[in-house]
Amino acid sequence: MGDIVHSLLQAFAGLGYVGIILGLAIEIIPSEIVLAFAGYLVSQGNVSFIGAVIAGVIGGTIAQMIIYWIGAYGGRPFLKKFGKYIFIHEHHIELAEKWFDKYGSGVVFTARFVPVVRHAISIPAGITKMSFGKFTLYTGLAAIPWSILFIYLGHKLASNWEQVNELAKPYVQPVMIIAVIVIVLYVVLTIFRKRKKTV
Repeated sequence: MGDIVHSLLQAFAGLGYVGIILGLAIEIIPSEIVLAFAGYLVSQGNVSFIGAVIAGVIGGTIAQMIIYWIGAYGGRPFLKKFGKYIFIHEHHIELAEKWFDKYGSGVVFTARFVPVVRHAISIPAGITKMSFGKFTLYTGLAAIPWSILFIYLGHKLASNWEQVNELAKPYVQPVMIIAVIVIVLYVVLTIFRKRKKTV
């Protein structure tokens, strides 16, 4: 892991819960790394597990709110030009837009557990002016299990928290499969309801 990332994490560590929120909100470091580091802080007794989870949910939700607002007020051209600075590239935007068009606003929750799409899904939500209250609710709810998982893994790994991605695979893959199944069921139910109304 780069020296810059280490330096940032150490700076955030000194701020406790506020540092966890900032680390997630500014989107410079992937959320999995920040949350795993938060788990390490829990193992050292610097923060509590519940407090770290709450901070993780707040920080993760704020990060997506920012992307939503960028999508709503900056639009696709702005994100194509500057999205790379928050790890969002053009193919991420295109994939997220396809998912949003195909599955609707309900995908904001389930897509949070699918790699590549999880961050970028906030873009079409913002561009289409999805209800901000609904967007925040779905995003916050999705951030709860995500935060719990990576903080738990970071706590379990303790000083080896940097290996979190390797340890997380057996947990993340089943969750991703479940998320895709839920999305498919959501789509089927939506189509069924629409057809029922037209009959």
